[in-house]
Amino acid sequence: MTRTAPAGDIDMSPVSEDALSPLHLTADLTTENLHSVTLADTPLTWREIVKVARQGAKLHLCDSTWARIDNARAIVDHIVAQGERAYGISTGLGALSDVMLQGPQLAQLSRNTLLSHACGVGAPLTVEQTRAIMCAAVNNYAHGHSGISRSVVEALIALLNLDITPSVPSQGSVGYLTHMAHIGVALLGFGEVMWQGRPMLAMQALREVGMAPLELRAKDGLSLVNGTPCMTGLACLGLADAFNLAEWADIIGVMSFEALRGQIDAFDEVVLALKPHPGIQRVGANLRALLAGSEVIASSRGIRTQDAMSIRSIPQIHGACRDQLIHAERQINAELASATDNPLVMGTPENYRVLSQSNPHGESLAMAADLLCIAVAELAGVAERRLDRLINPLVSGLPAFLVSQPGVNSGMMIAQYVAASLVGENRHLAQPAVVDNFVTSALQEDHLSLGTGAALKLLKVIDNTTQVLAIEYLLAAQAFEFLKEQRFGVGTGSAWRLLREQVPPYDEDRWLAPDIESAARLVRKEPQLDSLRSGSLSR
Repeated sequence: MTRTAPAGDIDMSPVSEDALSPLHLTADLTTENLHSVTLADTPLTWREIVKVARQGAKLHLCDSTWARIDNARAIVDHIVAQGERAYGISTGLGALSDVMLQGPQLAQLSRNTLLSHACGVGAPLTVEQTRAIMCAAVNNYAHGHSGISRSVVEALIALLNLDITPSVPSQGSVGYLTHMAHIGVALLGFGEVMWQGRPMLAMQALREVGMAPLELRAKDGLSLVNGTPCMTGLACLGLADAFNLAEWADIIGVMSFEALRGQIDAFDEVVLALKPHPGIQRVGANLRALLAGSEVIASSRGIRTQDAMSIRSIPQIHGACRDQLIHAERQINAELASATDNPLVMGTPENYRVLSQSNPHGESLAMAADLLCIAVAELAGVAERRLDRLINPLVSGLPAFLVSQPGVNSGMMIAQYVAASLVGENRHLAQPAVVDNFVTSALQEDHLSLGTGAALKLLKVIDNTTQVLAIEYLLAAQAFEFLKEQRFGVGTGSAWRLLREQVPPYDEDRWLAPDIESAARLVRKEPQLDSLRSGSLSR
């Protein structure tokens, strides 16, 4: 049915592609080749880590990359042959760095390092989390400064490409060591792996694919457990999800704005230009594009002087969060461009240096993960404030708890409780991990980044925030049911119809948990922005 636009300043004309261009995802992976990733003369980016870890892309190394790995290994072999002292190559580890080893002891040290360090506890990481760590580890060795044996890197790539994933306990890392040790012992045939969708003994999986248990050499064990691949791989997944949630927060948040008949002047391009943070400009453009053509907004001009802060400050709050994601993205990609083993080797077997240093210290990555955690927690916090206003008839102008017969029906009352609970948990998790500290290895390691813990709690905050946004999505869509005599924005209307393909409106109370999960499944996917533009909602 054709509608006649009401009088007002909102542009009701068709929206051009250029006008909607700010809605493009920063982290869009949907148009990339999903089949393979080749690690050549530049390090992988976080997007490529996610592509291998989450989308099953095969990982390949080019000849020049293998040449770097082989050159570093030749330096280690030269040091061993000459009987020189070099930390972790011909000496013990940590506080035992002054103990010289030789001959068969060097290979035994590598094997013992994995066995003694594989002492993590707790529930296992997910398959994609472990794959991200493995991929980040291969990227680290590809810089050509670790000196790890080629056979170890080949074995890690084989596990990735054959989709054999070691079982890795999630707890026990102060930054590195335990997680990669559990991956390493699987290469020796110890522990369990996931393969073909089921757990099995690592030795059995290796046997079935024709891989022999790995024979380690000098420094291999240390290189396997060292560096920042654990926190980096996990942070890559967190960053991908954070970018996705930022997009959905704009879409869902502006649905709440429209349902509450917000005052559009707060999103005016001229006003927002006076606060020139890039994130604010991006969010403002998103919101204006999503609301284009809204009769609800046009007819609501002047009904109040200004809205509550959670409603009118969407550009400022979401924009600040987006700016932190861009900062974290730079830190994560810089970490992927870093050689984080200790010691590092440089030069050639004829002219080399062995450098004992602190590149495995993950301070930059830990701070980035903590910052991402805070930003994602803020997206949930303001979403809970918006959805609370939707169910409150004193401020919403809508039926109490968004049902037609409140009293006999509780409606969305307890859904807000759930959101508040998740936001409360996020507040605890958003406390920075990096500022805590411990002393380990008999005073040898007396400052720790705790970056892996920071990345793991980021992933938990992402899960919580996904649920909070899913609840807001349900509530905003239900609010639209009471306003649908007027046309919604081109983007908000599309988002409403998208949810309605999965979740029907609420006429009376029903089991809400499955509906929240249905909304959460949508929020976990990247929004199909072309569908929002055109109104075509095929999934």
